Amino acid sequence: MAIIIVVAILILLLLYGVAIYNKLVRLRNQSEESAAQIDANLKKRFDLVPNLVETVKGYAKHEKETLTAVIDARNKAMSATTLTEKNDAANALSSTLKSLFALSESYPDLKANQGFLDLQSQLHKIENDLLQARKYYNAIIGDINTMVQTIPSSFVASIARFSKLPYLEIEEEARSRVDVKF
Repeated sequence: MAIIIVVAILILLLLYGVAIYNKLVRLRNQSEESAAQIDANLKKRFDLVPNLVETVKGYAKHEKETLTAVIDARNKAMSATTLTEKNDAANALSSTLKSLFALSESYPDLKANQGFLDLQSQLHKIENDLLQARKYYNAIIGDINTMVQTIPSSFVASIARFSKLPYLEIEEEARSRVDVKF
């Protein structure tokens, strides 16, 4: 009778281990899918930037420094290889795009240009999609990290060589305190 109980406990532990492993694999696959969605949104964004720069260039011919900074940031972002590098480069691109849109405030004709407004609207939609994809990615990474760090799933994770993964973070500029003055 004792052998049957021990065998039953071992079978239950094995089934539990398989269930934990399967959940970790499912979460890893979801994180890879989410990372691919982030890449797709970044690609859309990168493809939109040259059109935006060309539109602004027609109105702001003497603002070459800002336009060059945007193109340089785009090129760096496109050449990034890891998801963390892509995220950091995308954050840098966001900063330069803010400069580009601030520049548009100085040119009323540009601000009223329908092509520019359409591009700005498309970029805004892509930014929202990108934000949602990053949130989803970070939620999945949170689930993975919780399983990797909590007992008893951490035993299965260490045997299967799952480890804690980094979150995607926002740029430092967005973290700083905003002063609102009236």
